[in-house]
Amino acid sequence: PYLKMSHPEIHPNVRVGIGVLVKDPKEPTKIFAGKRKGSHGAGKLALPGGHLEFGESWEECAAREVLEETNLKVHNIKFAHVTNDPMLDENKHYVTIFMSCECVDDDAVPENMEPHKCQGWSSYGWEELESYKLASSSYSSSGDITDTVVLFGPLDRLVEEAPAKVLMFMEVEKELCL
Repeated sequence: PYLKMSHPEIHPNVRVGIGVLVKDPKEPTKIFAGKRKGSHGAGKLALPGGHLEFGESWEECAAREVLEETNLKVHNIKFAHVTNDPMLDENKHYVTIFMSCECVDDDAVPENMEPHKCQGWSSYGWEELESYKLASSSYSSSGDITDTVVLFGPLDRLVEEAPAKVLMFMEVEKELCL
């Protein structure tokens, strides 16, 4: 109620997004991510994912989005974490469900199936994401992100929260995992 009264221009619907942690089969401590293009969060590093469709399970959505965006077939799809992601500067609010999974093919390499939405896919370790989180926190509102990797809101929140399930999936050796 408070946000609605203080920000009447905000669309009242909260959407459900799925972010997918796809383990790189060649480097099992890394996951695939790419820089967004042409939509909210443009220029920011994000996981494969998208909107949960009506009647779709979280696992079905994760597999569909990964296939549509990277042409990777995945399995062992499991719930990893959930974040609450109001993006008030963009008049959006998402609940993001993070799912973890592995590639069916041990030689799998992601393809950029939606070049109008993504600059391309690379793999990143937890420590890299943490270093980008620090860069994101000092990111200026000028929008100048040419040399700095900035995390997309939900991924930024995931790194901030550092859930044990995600750290274990990425094989991060931290006291949190013990």
